[in-house]
Amino acid sequence: MSAAEHATAGPANSTEYITHHLTHLKVGEGFWSFHVDTIFMSVLLGIVTLGLFYTAARKATVGVPSKWQAFVEMVVEFIDTTVKEVFHLDRSFLAPLALTIFVWVFLMNAMDLLPLDLPGKVAALFGIHYWRVVPTADANTTFAMSLTVLLVVLFYSFKAKGAGGYIHELFTAPFGSNPVLWIPNFVLNLVELLSKPVSLAMRLFGNMYAGELVFMLIALLGAGVFTLTVGSAFGFFGQLAMGAVWAIFHILIITLQAFIFMMLTVVYSAMATEHH
Repeated sequence: MSAAEHATAGPANSTEYITHHLTHLKVGEGFWSFHVDTIFMSVLLGIVTLGLFYTAARKATVGVPSKWQAFVEMVVEFIDTTVKEVFHLDRSFLAPLALTIFVWVFLMNAMDLLPLDLPGKVAALFGIHYWRVVPTADANTTFAMSLTVLLVVLFYSFKAKGAGGYIHELFTAPFGSNPVLWIPNFVLNLVELLSKPVSLAMRLFGNMYAGELVFMLIALLGAGVFTLTVGSAFGFFGQLAMGAVWAIFHILIITLQAFIFMMLTVVYSAMATEHH
């Protein structure tokens, strides 16, 4: 049986069910494979993010604001205040970036709240057998974003200290400028620099991937409902109860993870402007 035929027939057991839901729609093989579902959902939610704020800006009034305008203004003010408390230089670039990160990551995380089998059913209508709907549950997404944050950190490092000052700091901090200490200083600074995108990426990916797995395990509780046994009935109602509780708790997780990713971006940028 081919992969397409196997996907159409549906998973035969819990292992196949989980494997099916963790399989990406991709093109290419190995390092040069592209996860089409991740790219599509990321771009789509990016457009939605821009559209939401464009709508609020276009309909903004100086009088009594609409509920949507008031909400957007509250989010913008909250992010701007947060950035101001951490980053004390010109924030004309960093504050909009932080706002974009927070809203975009939140929307990508929120896709985890969709009914587990719904995206696959919709994709099947178009002849697509695999479709993962949570971009941040894909390490490719989180590492791509974290590498972009690394470029922002380097930008602020060079902007605040100059090319010569930053390179000098790489070789002389924190142990001193003695030539014997240049290599240890550089190695330590390099490890510190590279650990920032790795921690950013793995924290977001790990939390969203684990959350997705929990939803799958909860869904499997009610998988035997059609056998009409007492055990299957308990499993079905257990699925409803646990699914509701986990979904409510997951709202906190997706919001917190978006805030942490945004906040660490600001903190790392602020640290990059400090002189040692």
